Amino acid sequence: MRKKRAAVVGATGVAGQQFVAALDGHPWVEITHLGASARSAGKRYGDALRDATSGQLRWWAEGEPPAALLDLKISTGEDLDTDAVDLVFSAIESDAARDLEPLWAAKRPVLSTASAFRYEDDVPLLLPGVSFGHEQLLDEQRKRRGWKGFVVPQPNCTVTGLAITLKPLADAFGLAGVSMVSMQGISGAGRSPGVSALDAIDNIIPYIPSEEEKVAREAKKLLGTLGAAGITDATVEISATCTRAGVTEGHTEVVSVELERAASPDEAAGILRKAGREAAGLDLPSMPETLIEVLDDPFRPQPRLDRDRGRGMTTTVGRIRPEPLYDNGLKYMLVTHNTKMGAACGAVLVAEYLASKGLV
Repeated sequence: MRKKRAAVVGATGVAGQQFVAALDGHPWVEITHLGASARSAGKRYGDALRDATSGQLRWWAEGEPPAALLDLKISTGEDLDTDAVDLVFSAIESDAARDLEPLWAAKRPVLSTASAFRYEDDVPLLLPGVSFGHEQLLDEQRKRRGWKGFVVPQPNCTVTGLAITLKPLADAFGLAGVSMVSMQGISGAGRSPGVSALDAIDNIIPYIPSEEEKVAREAKKLLGTLGAAGITDATVEISATCTRAGVTEGHTEVVSVELERAASPDEAAGILRKAGREAAGLDLPSMPETLIEVLDDPFRPQPRLDRDRGRGMTTTVGRIRPEPLYDNGLKYMLVTHNTKMGAACGAVLVAEYLASKGLV
């Protein structure tokens, strides 16, 4: 089987580099085109990654940049030849994505980490074990917009592990309310000014603009149901407080849930373990052995110890215990890898799933 030819746009940034690293040696997909800003256009990828003054290699993903891509010339997103690729991975800012992603989607599938189209009625958010099946909405998206391709954005990295753990609890016991507090890795801010290591050392930054609203809105869409009129959001109330902590990678979240039917911590743990194994049953290259790992050690999960579980694709849960504020309450902690499952690697997994359905 011929590998799918992919373009990565935003390839010099943090999220774009994660795409490049995730697709290095991929059995189904090969990168044949790279896109970036006009500042990098026309350069070799290896030259665009290196600071012209200091010579520093600005590579922030794991390992080294793939040698086979270093000589690949970079184009701008506007000049990307979509006829020469089978799909596009977009790692650009949302303002640019609003203009550029429709240009690519006119002909090709677009898998994006940008938020530009997350809240459109005809755009599904896809997570394994949560909303796989909502891709049926893509026919309506194509019809409504006159595209041959489509746009599927990755959900916000903070909502990823939350939704993956809430879905099996909602299915088994019903879900009346959720309260979540996050302690997020600083990598989630990219290389943005104002959230440098010096800001985060010996500190917790108590506010991430727009993050709490995104978590509530996207969780309701992910947990919603697909009908003839599109996705009907779940009616559960979700309250989020999102903070930035002095951790490089990995989002830690404290979650309190009010269930509609009583469940013991052991029952909830069993449901989460079973759901994690079942959701991971799809034969996809990026799928881990389980999407949810539940630990009994009261000192886990910890981001440094657990974020790379399942190659960064498994959400780790621990400290499941009663929540006395609710009649049918439980609380637990989770750790998920924000730049792997919560970003580029998660988008690659979605692309694999759509390919298995004949949509890519």
